[in-house]
Amino acid sequence: MSDQRELETIEMEVALLMRRAEATRRAGEQAPHRALDRAAYLLLRRLAEHGPAQINALAEALGLDGSTVTRQVSALERDGLVERSKGPQDGRVILVSPTPAGLARVESVRQARVALYEQILANWDDADRTALSRLLARLNHDMDAVIRART
Repeated sequence: MSDQRELETIEMEVALLMRRAEATRRAGEQAPHRALDRAAYLLLRRLAEHGPAQINALAEALGLDGSTVTRQVSALERDGLVERSKGPQDGRVILVSPTPAGLARVESVRQARVALYEQILANWDDADRTALSRLLARLNHDMDAVIRART
């Protein structure tokens, strides 16, 4: 197990990473569309990658409260980035889907962020990029597991 000093360094580096990661959101402002806030970006990315979903499924997938997702969906709907529709098998089920404008917007922001990370990681070799990708995915997975266990 890591000693206390290593854990304190990790805690500080993650805090700095979270602060600096906000710059990637603002990088989307250079795209043809204005940036998306973190919740809107994650929600639209989820819908773009996995297709239409119910609010409770989105909340579960993103580790958020259903009321938070409902508010975010309402805001995205007002902006014309998502739409709600009845489920094809059960009309009582409401599905949230990205609109073409929503897909275009999230793709534009994603491309701007990828370009920024390409610049940031320009001097990293492939092995280091692969290791970072794997370790960040592992960290997020383990953070989710611990947070879910506590709630």
